[in-house]
Amino acid sequence: MFDIRQVSIFNSLTPQDAKEMAPYLHTGKFKKKESIFDEGDPSEWLYIVTAGKVKITKISQEGKEIILELISPMEFFGGIAVVRGFPYPANAVAMENTEVLKISRKNLMSLMDRFPGLMYCMAANIGDRIKGSHETLKNIALEKVEARIASLLLKLSDKAGEKTAEGVMITMKLTKQDIAEMVGTTVETSIRTISKLTKAGLVASKGGKILIRDLDKLRSLT
Repeated sequence: MFDIRQVSIFNSLTPQDAKEMAPYLHTGKFKKKESIFDEGDPSEWLYIVTAGKVKITKISQEGKEIILELISPMEFFGGIAVVRGFPYPANAVAMENTEVLKISRKNLMSLMDRFPGLMYCMAANIGDRIKGSHETLKNIALEKVEARIASLLLKLSDKAGEKTAEGVMITMKLTKQDIAEMVGTTVETSIRTISKLTKAGLVASKGGKILIRDLDKLRSLT
């Protein structure tokens, strides 16, 4: 049975609190590339990923998809809109076959009244997420592609990095298309930049995953 306390915003709950929350949780499944919600949709649900991966995206004025955030298992999304009561400000799309738990806005607001610690954790997490999205958009606007990709890899190493004898392995599988969309560039430019970093000995590709060989040198590019 899934323990909701594995999700950061719910880890202040007691086992009994978590048990009482169970009836409010609904399951959902989405196929790879399936839309979970679109920008402008009513914010009816808070989603928690239990398996798979979700990307939060915006479409630029040029019609390009920009990935603001990747959501991994035991992370939630849709929280800002649900808590504030405005439409979803971005799109959510399954990057692979994905399973979620979801809580309706009405039930979430009731639970936050009942468990004040949940409100505090939610507010802190949402603040961090807003800051991260703003930094992503600022980097896309101001930084060169090499610096943007270096910043992205460092961010992912913090989020999903695993230390190995050769360096830090980003355990999340990402295509060159994913990387391009996360830094607002073309796939061709993404490939050229990753190739340049590889030749310089900063990164390597291992089984479809990216290995960071030299964190310090990568940081020097940002």
